[in-house]
Amino acid sequence: MAIHPFLSAGRSWARPAGRLLAAGAGLALAATALGSGAAVADPVSGSTGAGPDTASATPGVSGSTSVGAAVPAGSTYVALGDSYSSGTGTRSYLDDGTECLRSASAFPSLLAAANGYALDFRACSGSVVADVRANQLGALGPDTDLVTLTIGGNDADFTGVITECALPAWASDCDAAIDQAQAFVAATLPSRLSGLYAEIRAAAPAAEVVVAGYPRLFMGEDCDALTFFSPEEQTRLNATADQLNSRTAAAASAAGFTFVNPTGAFTGHAVCDDPEWLNGLSNPVVESYHPNVAGHAQGYTPLVGAAVGTTVTVTDAVVAEAASRSGEQAALQAERAPLDRGVSPAQVDVAQLDRAHDAVARGAAPAE
Repeated sequence: MAIHPFLSAGRSWARPAGRLLAAGAGLALAATALGSGAAVADPVSGSTGAGPDTASATPGVSGSTSVGAAVPAGSTYVALGDSYSSGTGTRSYLDDGTECLRSASAFPSLLAAANGYALDFRACSGSVVADVRANQLGALGPDTDLVTLTIGGNDADFTGVITECALPAWASDCDAAIDQAQAFVAATLPSRLSGLYAEIRAAAPAAEVVVAGYPRLFMGEDCDALTFFSPEEQTRLNATADQLNSRTAAAASAAGFTFVNPTGAFTGHAVCDDPEWLNGLSNPVVESYHPNVAGHAQGYTPLVGAAVGTTVTVTDAVVAEAASRSGEQAALQAERAPLDRGVSPAQVDVAQLDRAHDAVARGAAPAE
């Protein structure tokens, strides 16, 4: 296993790349994450994250457009969005001259390889709605057949909320951070999404558009070495993901787009679950709290495939095909690198966590 220096100030030792697990956690160093199976109510609307799925015969897929009309092989496919689309968390990325962390293991790459689509992979780690509008929509056109998108988590500063809640209670104000994020998702994000969706439709009038949501990260247990999530904090963070999905689904439906909710698919594969499909706190830290290779291959790719009327199983042949396309895709995205250079991945502030952990270890502060 490769060794990387630990990414925080003042550390002179090294830790293995991968999960930073608490001693005795009993899980292999690996990528992680999602959460509990019970539906959690939207703190604002009262709806659950699973609610939008109930009207669809395809689990996890909903929307006002018809689901099941297959997007044929040879179609032009543009992948937009943030790190949950780019593939941050899969540990291997395209050499395209950017910090976008685009991966051949991400669901857009796998979907394109499996279904024979011509992919333009514009999703970029760290993107907010404004970045998609400014940097990514230029890839769309009248001939675009399929568009996929994940967006909204960075607008709500979910990574900042995770950092705050990962600290011990004496060093953080987790509830206030969650309250602020939920208020933003309820009051501000819907209009941002509606405006973006209108621009996507105007730029790609004939495209099938699939908007994917975010999984719950937690399952009620904290097995990471440097984090202090309480069960109550994990429940509220999962509820915030549900709220984000609920508001995103409503905006997507109003635009005539299909919404894919990953909550059900990721149940049993949260941070600290076995097997995990999302990363907990990891080294390098940018990998943290994102889908890993399994999360994209077994979670997102089949769901998005179903939304475009296809059954997708990620086989070794599909993985090999995606990898074989990576050089061409890197060259294509390198042409747009100047657009992407203003966008950097959002990541947990591990230096704060490290200082809190040291204070607890020295007995200078409580562990809660």
